Amino acid sequence: MLDATKKPLILRVAVPSPLRRAFDYLLPKDYNHTNIMPGVRVLVPFGKQEIIGVVLEIATESKFEPAKLKAVLAVLDNEPLFPKSILDLIKWTSKYYHHPIGDVVNNALPNLLRETTRKKKIGDEDNKYKSNQESQVKPKTIRLNEHQKQAIAAIKNHLNEFKTFLLDGITGSGKTEVYLRVIAEVIAAHKQALVLVPEINLTPQTIARFAECFATVIVVFHSRLTPKERLHSWLMAKDGIASIIIGTRSAIFTPLKNPGIIIIDEEHDLSFKQQSGLRYSARNLAIIRGKLENIPVVLGSATPCLESIYNVKRKRYIELTLPERAGPAIHPSFHLVDMRNQKLKHGIAENLLHPIKKHLANQGQVLIFINRRGFAPILICHHCGWVAGCKHCDARLTLHQKKQHLRCHHCGMLEKIPSKCPKCNDGNLLSLGSGTERVEATLQELLPEAKLIRIDRDTTRRKNSLETMLKSIHDKEYQILVGTQMLAKGHHFPDVTMVAVLNVDQGLFSADFRASEHLAQLIMQVAGRAGRAEKPGEVYLQTHNPQHPLLLNLINGGYTSFVNNCLEERQTAQLPPYSYLALLHAESKEQTAALKFLTQVRTSAEKSLTDAIKIFGPIPAVMERKAGHFRAQLLLQSQNRETLQQALDILLETIDKLKPKHSLRWFLDVDPVELSG
Repeated sequence: MLDATKKPLILRVAVPSPLRRAFDYLLPKDYNHTNIMPGVRVLVPFGKQEIIGVVLEIATESKFEPAKLKAVLAVLDNEPLFPKSILDLIKWTSKYYHHPIGDVVNNALPNLLRETTRKKKIGDEDNKYKSNQESQVKPKTIRLNEHQKQAIAAIKNHLNEFKTFLLDGITGSGKTEVYLRVIAEVIAAHKQALVLVPEINLTPQTIARFAECFATVIVVFHSRLTPKERLHSWLMAKDGIASIIIGTRSAIFTPLKNPGIIIIDEEHDLSFKQQSGLRYSARNLAIIRGKLENIPVVLGSATPCLESIYNVKRKRYIELTLPERAGPAIHPSFHLVDMRNQKLKHGIAENLLHPIKKHLANQGQVLIFINRRGFAPILICHHCGWVAGCKHCDARLTLHQKKQHLRCHHCGMLEKIPSKCPKCNDGNLLSLGSGTERVEATLQELLPEAKLIRIDRDTTRRKNSLETMLKSIHDKEYQILVGTQMLAKGHHFPDVTMVAVLNVDQGLFSADFRASEHLAQLIMQVAGRAGRAEKPGEVYLQTHNPQHPLLLNLINGGYTSFVNNCLEERQTAQLPPYSYLALLHAESKEQTAALKFLTQVRTSAEKSLTDAIKIFGPIPAVMERKAGHFRAQLLLQSQNRETLQQALDILLETIDKLKPKHSLRWFLDVDPVELSG
């Protein structure tokens, strides 16, 4: 509560605006100022609109004269929606990512609490699930191995303080069991656990596993919730009713009444980095939040990102290792399938069929992984060489046979499949390459006795379709599973004894220095689906480059050997994590506008930048034209994080002075995870 003073109270309010600052307002006349606190919503006049903002702080001074300040129209909450720790997290996020603070607040608030049509205060009717239910743990007697016991004990010893743990456990090593045992301790202390998973499709199986172990309220956050469902979950977390909160990256901003621990499962996954709007890393924000709330953070993965391993080496994180598979399962064996001079059937090598048939005969399930959906990535005219391309992107259209259309996987444009070449009018059109749809058709032709299921974004669009498919796999209704990354992440298929990766070479040659890391993680994650129960597993990698150092290093030395080599290369080249990057991206419908704008930014800004900042570009993006816009980028690099942050301040001041046209769009990506997007 605030004491009355002679000076008028100034409310510093975050409002949805492209401007990177908060706005000052006065309290309404005759308002009881003792009730106002940071974290409450207010309805404010903004230009010609009335919009909802959130009070960040209360001051007695302003840069503007009080007579020039407008008053808020209404205070919408009796108590703060955000505790101080979340407000501090929002401020940190805005400053570090150089993003408008009002937009950061919007990322943290459920949609229904941002709508001006909903001006009433939050009441009990908004949270029908309120209860005084006592949380109970249901610890199934699963036997732990020594490594699991040590990991659990280490985390338990620091439950009341901030520490960051990297739980580095091979696939199938029982990381989830470690999470469950630690969360049981958190719940026993009447605190809450926030668990982040990378993908929506992992949420149902995570909930099911947690529900088996805890008789308590568990809520979820992901993009498929209705606005009302999201609000209910948010309120139950905020009010302390839910003991366990499971969600994708946006859940990192969810307020908790009694925070106890934050767990980031599959911490290496690119899905934790937002790739539009506010480009934040949920993994990095989890660590900042853990520090603000003085609680431990656990990062779990079978293939930790290089930044996390680097932080272990720097003694910033505590490493906990699970080098053995849980129970009787053993790590699968690897085999390279040399595709050179092999007879291929739509991307499937003839000598890959032998192990597939062997595993099917032994009652094992076989997972075929290809990271490309659709039937074929290229439709070409055999007569003149015309290729079906997107009208809006520098990309080819993918043929989808079952839907009978061509689709751009970058902008979503659809076209009918032409009966003749639009260039030469010849009717001999060929489909080249393979996607999941073609692999499915080919395997059905080659192995007609086997029952097959395909799992990708095209087959899982309907609500609950993925859950239904996963259940049918567990019930052994299918012998062959064909899919994309949706099948690679975190799933436990006890009857899968063989995994085949068809398009390994696709990730071996890339302009992005992180491509090798992402490929290694993908291979190890997909491989981890094999041999997770009593039956031994085998992994087959199809390649035209069987002598490639990355593949040999990964197969012979494992992920740890690959990481050590990769870190040496990064250190020599002074690439992250040994330096820090920021990407300034611009795009316009005018062909040269983006490059011209970035050239102006560089020319103007580099006069004020120190030699500690390296600037690369501007250059066209790898895919220069996307969704009708021509794209270019400017890359900044420094060996010091603070130096880079100061340079970005200068860069943004320069952009503000240049006042780019509204037709030109630009954004800043701090710590980008992909440079070729």
